Amino acid sequence: MSTSDSQAPEPSDAAEAGPRTTSTTSSLLKAVPTAALIGVLSALTLLGLSAIAERLQEFVWRDVPDAWGIAHADGAAWWWTIAVLTTTGLLVGATIRWVPGHAGTDPVTTGLVAPPLPIGALPGLALALVLGLAGGVSLGPENPIIAVNVALAVWILARRRDATAQAGAGVLATAGTIGALFATPVAAALVLTETLASRTGPGQRLFDLLFPPLIAAGAGSLTMVLVGAPTFAVDVPDYTHPRAWDLLSVPVIAITAAGLVGLGALALPYLHSAFHRLASPVLALGVAGLLLGVLGVLGGEVTLFKGLDQTKELADTVDDRAWGGLALIAVIKVLALLVAAAAGFRGGRIFPAVFVGVAVGLSATTLVPAVPPALAVAAGTLGAVIAVDRDGWIALFLAAITVGDVEVLPLLCLTLAPLWLVARSLPPFQVHPSTGNLEFGAVTRAHGRHLVRGRPPGRTNR
Repeated sequence: MSTSDSQAPEPSDAAEAGPRTTSTTSSLLKAVPTAALIGVLSALTLLGLSAIAERLQEFVWRDVPDAWGIAHADGAAWWWTIAVLTTTGLLVGATIRWVPGHAGTDPVTTGLVAPPLPIGALPGLALALVLGLAGGVSLGPENPIIAVNVALAVWILARRRDATAQAGAGVLATAGTIGALFATPVAAALVLTETLASRTGPGQRLFDLLFPPLIAAGAGSLTMVLVGAPTFAVDVPDYTHPRAWDLLSVPVIAITAAGLVGLGALALPYLHSAFHRLASPVLALGVAGLLLGVLGVLGGEVTLFKGLDQTKELADTVDDRAWGGLALIAVIKVLALLVAAAAGFRGGRIFPAVFVGVAVGLSATTLVPAVPPALAVAAGTLGAVIAVDRDGWIALFLAAITVGDVEVLPLLCLTLAPLWLVARSLPPFQVHPSTGNLEFGAVTRAHGRHLVRGRPPGRTNR
C-alpha cells in the first residue's frame, strides 16, 4: 500500500536543498497571480469532490431509503446503515487494492501535510475519498484533498524543476486548500508559520515567506465564501459574563476532551497493526465498514460522516438530549474515528475531532448549566483538536471559529498552559512506522513493535 516511490521530498526538507534568497518587492508581486490561481484551483477541487460526494450521499442515505420505504424520522433503517458502511469499506478496499497508485499513502501514517504523491495516485485517492465521505465514514476530507492539490500544483508548476521549486508549489497548494477547508486564510498562516519560520535567512522577513501562501489561502477561502460553503460555526449563545470559576471549568472540559481522544490514540497502533495483518485491504476495510455500521446504529446517524453538518445538528438539538447521551455520542465518534483511521480509509482526523469536542462541550454545559455553552464548546474543541493534531495554533483557531466569539480567546489561551502539558504526554493520533512492510497481510514483527510504540526510535512529541 505504500507509495513512497517517486515522491518528492517534504517541503521542510526541500527547503534545505536550495539557497535561501531575500525576497524583493518585485518577486513578491510576481508571485501574486500564481498564488491566487493555485488558491482558486485548490478550492474548486475541494468543491468538486465535495459536490460529488454530497450527491452520492443524498442518493444512498435519502433517495434509496425513501424509495424503498425503509426511512424514518431518525434516518434509514438500522440494517441499511450497516449495509452501506460495509459496502463502502469493500469498495474503498477494492480501490486501494486494484486502482493504480493504491489510492495514495495511508493518511494515519502522515500529518496534515505529506510529501507530494505521484500524479498516478490521484484518481484512486479521489475515488476513495468520495466513497468514504458519501458512505458515512467518520473522517474528514482534509488530508486527501491537500494531497490531491499538492500533487496537482507540483505537476503543473514544478514537475521538471528541483525540489525547492516543488516545495514552493506544494506550500501554495497547501495554503490554498487549508484556506478553502476552513473558509479563512488565517488557518493557513497558523499552520505554515512554524514550518516557514525555519527557512528565513539573513535579512529575510518571515512575512515575506508567508506572503504568497497567504494570497493562495485568501483566494481559496474567498472562493468558498462566494459559493456559500458551510463553516464550522455552531449556533450557541455568546459568552458575555466572564466569571472567576470559568478559569477552572475551561481546563477541565478541554483536558477531558483531550483525554478521550488520547484513549483512542493509545489503541490506534494496535488496531492499525491488526487490520494490516489481514490478507487484503478489501477484507480489512470490509470488516472496518461493518464495525462502523454497528457504531452508527448505536450512536445514530449524527455520529456518521465527516462531522461538519453534524456539529450544527448536535448544537441545534442539544435541548432534546441528556448530558449522558451527548457524552456517549462523543465516545462513539472517537471509536468510529479510531476504526476508520486504523483500517486505512482515506480521510483526515481534524473534522471528526471538532465534532467530538463540540459533543464534549455540550455534554458539560448540559450537566452543569452554569458553564456558558460557547465557553464549553470552545474548550471541548480546543482539547479534542490539540490531541488529534498536536498543533496549538490550529486548535486555538478552530475553537474560536466554532463558536464565533472572540471573547473566549483569553480563557482559551490561559487553558493552553495545562492543556499543552497534558497533550505532550498523550500518544499521537498517528502511526509512525519506521521499519517493515505496510502492505496488507505483510506487516512484519519488527514493524508491529514500532506500531505499538506509536513512533519510530528517537521521535518525541512536539
